[in-house]
Amino acid sequence: MTEVWFYHLQRRPLEAVLPVLLERCIERGWRSLILAGSKERTEALNAHLWAYRDDSFLPHGIASEPHAELQPILLTEAFDPAQRAPNGANVLFLVDGAASDRMAEFDRTVDLFDGNDPAATEAARGRYRQARDAGFDVTYWQQDANGAWEKRG
Repeated sequence: MTEVWFYHLQRRPLEAVLPVLLERCIERGWRSLILAGSKERTEALNAHLWAYRDDSFLPHGIASEPHAELQPILLTEAFDPAQRAPNGANVLFLVDGAASDRMAEFDRTVDLFDGNDPAATEAARGRYRQARDAGFDVTYWQQDANGAWEKRG
């Protein structure tokens, strides 16, 4: 059964949290697909992942580029309806309010949302209810006062 994890970002922005989660995926040998809300956001995240830290490297690419199937981390703003994730990802990351009706194709979906934005928080609540009602194993994560992630549901 697909696990769906919601990360309520309040103390650190997406650009700080996403690379850490992607590093953990790489350490475990998992392949990841990041679904963003627009082509511009996909390109911005691509640039960020190349330069986010001097002492680290996250092998990744954009789905529209050649050899996408070889990338352990792939960024896109849209799924090809006739194809599963081109890189065979088993983890789907949803960012900037992106949603997918294809979560069941993955072992885990991670929905990262800006908890400082009331509209983004309300939209995430809707996605949470929808995932729960669809029978997914849903977990909600929120940072405590020290910045550590706590499982809340």
